[in-house]
Amino acid sequence: MGLPSTNWLVRPVAPIDEAGASAVLATRFGVRGTVRDLGSQQDRNYGVRGEAGEYVLKVANPATRTAELRSQCDAVEHLAHALPGVRLPRARPGADGDVVQPFLVDGAALSCRLLDFVPGEPIMDSRYLAPAVVARLGELAGQIAAALADFTAPETDRFRPWDLRNALEVIEALAPHWPDRARADRVLCAARTAHALVEPHAKDLPVQFVHGDITDNNVVCETARDGRRMPVGVIDFGDLGTGWTVAELAVTCTSVLHHHGSGPASVLPAVRAFDAVRPLADGESAVLWPLVVLRAAVMVVSGQYDVLQDPDNGYASAALDREWAMFESAVSVPAEVMTAQLRETLGRPQPQVAVVPAHRMLPDLPDDVPALDLSAQSDDLHTGRWLEADAEAAQASGLAAARTRHGEFRLTRTTIDTTDAPATCALGVDLHLADPLEVYAPWAGTLTRHADGTLDLRGEGPVLWLYGVDSPAASGPITTGQPLGTVAERDGRHTLGLQLSTLADRHPPRFATPDLAAGWLALSPDPTRLITGHDPVEPSADTDLLARRDRAFAPVQEHYYDDPPRIERGWRHHLVDAQGRGHLDMLNNVSILGHGHPALSDAVHRQWRRLNTNSRFHYGSVVELSERLAALLPEELDTVFLVNSGSEAVDLALRLAWAATGRQDTVAVEEAYHGWTYASDAVSTSIADNPNALSSRPSWVHTVAAPNSYRGSRRGAEARRYAPEAVARITELAEQGHPPAAFISEPFYGNAGGIPLPDGYLRQVYDATRAVGGLCIADEVQVGYGRLGTHFWGFEQQGVVPDIVTVAKAMGNGHPLGAVITRREIADAYRSQGYFFSSAGGSPVSSVVGLTVLDVLRDERLQDNALEVGGYLKQRLEELAARHPLIGAVHGSGLYLGVEFVRDRETLEPATEETAAICDRLRELGVIVQPTSDRQCVLKIKPPMCLTRQSADVFAAALDDVLTNGW
Repeated sequence: MGLPSTNWLVRPVAPIDEAGASAVLATRFGVRGTVRDLGSQQDRNYGVRGEAGEYVLKVANPATRTAELRSQCDAVEHLAHALPGVRLPRARPGADGDVVQPFLVDGAALSCRLLDFVPGEPIMDSRYLAPAVVARLGELAGQIAAALADFTAPETDRFRPWDLRNALEVIEALAPHWPDRARADRVLCAARTAHALVEPHAKDLPVQFVHGDITDNNVVCETARDGRRMPVGVIDFGDLGTGWTVAELAVTCTSVLHHHGSGPASVLPAVRAFDAVRPLADGESAVLWPLVVLRAAVMVVSGQYDVLQDPDNGYASAALDREWAMFESAVSVPAEVMTAQLRETLGRPQPQVAVVPAHRMLPDLPDDVPALDLSAQSDDLHTGRWLEADAEAAQASGLAAARTRHGEFRLTRTTIDTTDAPATCALGVDLHLADPLEVYAPWAGTLTRHADGTLDLRGEGPVLWLYGVDSPAASGPITTGQPLGTVAERDGRHTLGLQLSTLADRHPPRFATPDLAAGWLALSPDPTRLITGHDPVEPSADTDLLARRDRAFAPVQEHYYDDPPRIERGWRHHLVDAQGRGHLDMLNNVSILGHGHPALSDAVHRQWRRLNTNSRFHYGSVVELSERLAALLPEELDTVFLVNSGSEAVDLALRLAWAATGRQDTVAVEEAYHGWTYASDAVSTSIADNPNALSSRPSWVHTVAAPNSYRGSRRGAEARRYAPEAVARITELAEQGHPPAAFISEPFYGNAGGIPLPDGYLRQVYDATRAVGGLCIADEVQVGYGRLGTHFWGFEQQGVVPDIVTVAKAMGNGHPLGAVITRREIADAYRSQGYFFSSAGGSPVSSVVGLTVLDVLRDERLQDNALEVGGYLKQRLEELAARHPLIGAVHGSGLYLGVEFVRDRETLEPATEETAAICDRLRELGVIVQPTSDRQCVLKIKPPMCLTRQSADVFAAALDDVLTNGW
């Protein structure tokens, strides 16, 4: 098989050894230094390290004329003045003052240039690109395009194969010579289809000088604090020439598509950013995706051609797989869908398609067919019903007829324990019937019966797809109102599926993933009118909910994530957003039983119908809850206060200590969080919650060092010194006339990420506190209730008994409920302050909630589950730590774990920004987790205690993916 003879095909430059390159460098530019081959597809590039700096010696392919090389240098100078903040490869003049220098190799005349080395690193691998990085690529492409809009240079008459105006000619010339005929035919077909979509707009597309190759490989990056490589410069102007301006963006978008976890929607940040700098006309947005397909096709066939010409070219061979990945991604979605999605992204109106049936499809159907609510907010899909295979049909049970909603993100299509986003957006509607009805053609057209029983009817408008019709009609012409068959029966129900599509050349999917839903919906008109005779009135999407929150809800009440998912459903240890995406909840220690527990919701419902008031009234549940709580603690802790929150519990515990001792000085541990009320905030020393925590403490608060055995002042075996040092501080305060009324701490160091206190720490500190007449408060708000697995209470792990215990969060499984448990004489001492009352603390509903939580904890053996699954998860995380140096340590016990990220395992420099970025990437994979600790470098892993091994594996695999492939 011979190679194409077309005269524009370019053969690579023959290799020049490093000695030869050094000689050229010295004679033509007067520069001496070490030289190394950098590799290239068609030119030859050499890195140069000289006495005066670093350069790139670029030997041009003979097909590139000298005038073109000078134009490239001129364009770089033009950009250097227009974009001073962008790093560029400026040319150095040779010995005769010209930037282009001729030389001979084996009698062949070649040209070379010496360019400034542009510091930074390209994105040479296929690791994940974060949306912020993709956006910066698009912004940079927009800046270059805008800056080159007024650049002029002599035009070349040389055929430029990378100019997308020539794409189809290149593909048709090279594809026939590809040995893999199946792939070659796919590329040819896709290219011809894309070209046909570009052709109607071609003459109107703006043309200018473009770089032509602003890709992941041709930008240089600086690594940001979060570990992401952010583009700061552009190199390789070898494809400079005139072309469609929009092609600059198409080239950039194509380069994104081979990266890990990418898909067509991954380019949208680049498109938005480009448009913000250099606005796209409607015609340009219409051809953008077809140009992406053409660019990918050109890369595939050119790469194959280069390898055929030069089998030893490792640079070209290494690119083949990623070039094919780009093509596969580019054609994975119809160009028309992506064009509609781009219009949505850019805020452009979508063309509207009118649906006017000439005949009712089901004339015997009433007009007012009720719509089923299958969304994440459905009242009927509770207690996990949405996971059942027949959930949709079950919702229609008992109704003569019911329809689904077009464009609804169906909860019933949600998947869990997977990092892939499910296709949840309904592109058609379903009609559920108790009895079969006759179906008629809404307009004339051609009917086609497919092997799976699906029908499609093609007339003058969109294609109508029908599912679930028992049809005697043969394929062929159909008249308006002609019977098509009856709605088929399945499992005792009759369900008709209808879908309209303006895509005439393919069978559309029935559901779309949320990231491309707008694009698919633009090409999938609502067919509801075909069955009801009128357009439905459906609830509108609340697209500005976050803005409304910021206007009405005090912004100091922050939300997770900069772009948070709208969470509207929870079940067990999963959360579901409004678009039907399931998320693994590794964060929600408040919902200890899991979300939506039926026993809890039923108990609350029963009690609320019966009575809810306050604890000044006499009723049974408040007594039973108090007795149950006291029975879970050492015998001397026999008296219970019920409150609304952990903050209120800590506040009350401090006031009890002050009242019992007659003084106020309190000792707290540094880097701790206890609440937001005056007293609980005063003893909260975490600078993550309050940057001025230590400097703004009232004078009665005294601190001791955080007993962090991993990164504190005393590490490893030296951590045993924390307790004597804390004892010394307490003794010193007493000697200074400030004997503490209380010592307060978490008995398991939660705010640092779940680090156990050094052995014997609380015993020594409690003894010292009591020796000076103080009381010991154990804040169990986060770590109590069996979360540690090995112990129900954190203080049990230290072998001590506190004087006062505070609990909340888990106690109510999300209901506002907390408690303070202490000895009777301490509780009675509060009389000196008056009486205590909490309006909702211990109300009948709250008490029933507390009792039900204790019942479920016992009956479902959730503490045992925390021990077993938590231990398994910790083992999985420790395995990751052995492979990923970013993991400095895995802390914790049971289902109170922390993964601490460090930039250096010796210095323990916290990887704060990386941790935030990792959390963002995990959210994209459907895992909810957040940072904790004063350095915000620890993954806070406190899931509902019903977490399963399967879900633990999903989390570990997702974290492994992120640490392996980037964030």
